[in-house]
Amino acid sequence: MTSTTTPLLATADLARVTAAIDLLGANDTASVLAAALPSLDEDHRAALAGHVTLDHVALPIFPETLVGLAEELAAQGVEVGGMTPSVVVRERLSSRYGVPQHELEVGIVRAAVTDRTGLPRELEIFAVVTPPEWAHIAEDEREHGRENHFALAVRRPDPVVLQGLRATLATAMRPDGGGHNGYENSTVLYFRDEHGADPAFRRLELLCAGRFPRLLATHRRESCAGTGLLRLLTGAWATQAIATAAELRLLDHLDTIGDLPGLAAATGTDEHSLGRLLRYLTALGVVHTSGTRYGPTGLGALLRSDAAGSMRPLALMYGGPFYRSFAALADAVRDGGESYAKVFGSHHFEHMAADPDLAELFHRSMASSNAMFAGVTGVFDFSAARMVVDVAGGNGELLARVLRATPALRGVLMDRPHALTAARARLAEVADRVTLVPGDFTESVPGIGDVYLLSRVLHDWDDEQCRAILATCARDMPAHAELLVVERLLPETADADSLAIPWDVHMLCNTGGRERTGSHYRELLAAAGFEVVETRQLPLDAHLVRARRALRHTP
Repeated sequence: MTSTTTPLLATADLARVTAAIDLLGANDTASVLAAALPSLDEDHRAALAGHVTLDHVALPIFPETLVGLAEELAAQGVEVGGMTPSVVVRERLSSRYGVPQHELEVGIVRAAVTDRTGLPRELEIFAVVTPPEWAHIAEDEREHGRENHFALAVRRPDPVVLQGLRATLATAMRPDGGGHNGYENSTVLYFRDEHGADPAFRRLELLCAGRFPRLLATHRRESCAGTGLLRLLTGAWATQAIATAAELRLLDHLDTIGDLPGLAAATGTDEHSLGRLLRYLTALGVVHTSGTRYGPTGLGALLRSDAAGSMRPLALMYGGPFYRSFAALADAVRDGGESYAKVFGSHHFEHMAADPDLAELFHRSMASSNAMFAGVTGVFDFSAARMVVDVAGGNGELLARVLRATPALRGVLMDRPHALTAARARLAEVADRVTLVPGDFTESVPGIGDVYLLSRVLHDWDDEQCRAILATCARDMPAHAELLVVERLLPETADADSLAIPWDVHMLCNTGGRERTGSHYRELLAAAGFEVVETRQLPLDAHLVRARRALRHTP
């Protein structure tokens, strides 16, 4: 009679161990960074490689017992050293599958292997004792590989370096937990990209010798998807908190009053409730708290009513009319129509034209974003022009800046009558060089300019109306004139960030317009007979798109 013994390790686990060794042998630090972090450019990956080195590849296996494990691995050609208890992976498995930690036995063994350059690395194996009743855990982990990872060891870990490394990795992969192993005195921070092209590189471990409790606490907190979503869901609360501070002129009072009783008296508010608001504003970075004293931060100072470029009017608009219209966003998404008209009964511009106080607040709120105009005269030379025409220029802020920078230049501000009324004060210091022209730019524009400004206008309209506006400009502008379009541009790729992305939804709600990519504007301009000469970046994620009439070639 021939006796047989049941293998300690499942065939699937032995195959996974072999595959992990082969994977490590086919890679090195540079290739792992390139495969796991393709969204980072080569310079960033090279900088990372200066601080980290490939340490190991890891995976869990699921024997029924740890007895004889080292011998069986050796029989497969995998020589492992002594076993140490797992802390982090044990905690993660316990949390994921609802198994009490004291019932989980997880050990770590390591085998020496080499990478593709011949440098010594390790295979790290988490041996999870798996009785038959936990077979579902083994099956699930083998299928999804939630604990598989490449590990990058930090060469010289310190809190500053680790903070920078963590922030860099978090731009490309989401935080995915971590912990401290007291047996080895090492801190691990995990990162995951569930959409990574190659499943083998979807998870990285940042391995740091030592204990870094504050950094680890931050990382673990940010690893909880619910925390991030709650931050997003409470964004409306932040808007209202800032708008309330603006309505109370709280930041004006903070210049001279720093105690809570004094602030409550100055603002006519309940002291306890105001204290709670101040605590929230401190968390938002708008207010600075020191003991029992309060003061404005750099952000908060922008909400002072007398600050240059004050954003207080913008806070009142976003916490007022625009807040109400955003509450009807679902309607706009369903039918494509602007929600502002549904809420207020008429289009954004018509509604404001009928309410002088609201119109005045709107124009002041537009001025809050005028920082984007600061770079216009730096990226375009107006010295060769004699006349600049600002089409639908609102309160005249951009025209005023251009005329101040170019003393020999004259200007025309064309807009609706109520807008020109608001612009008179802003243009007072250059009034002798400005002509105010009431009119409708959808019908005509003055034909006397050398340069035409079309700033934050096109994003208010759909493509059809934009084509009509640009066609009017092309028809009425002198042949030599140039057109300068100032708008935020949506990123051409989905992985880039820009203020234009939320502003695009803002336009959907409040004007029926949209933000566009640079290529989209090129198409609209080309349809009207313009060609784009150049595009230059401005503050607040705005851009200046410079265009001129396209040369017409005849056969």
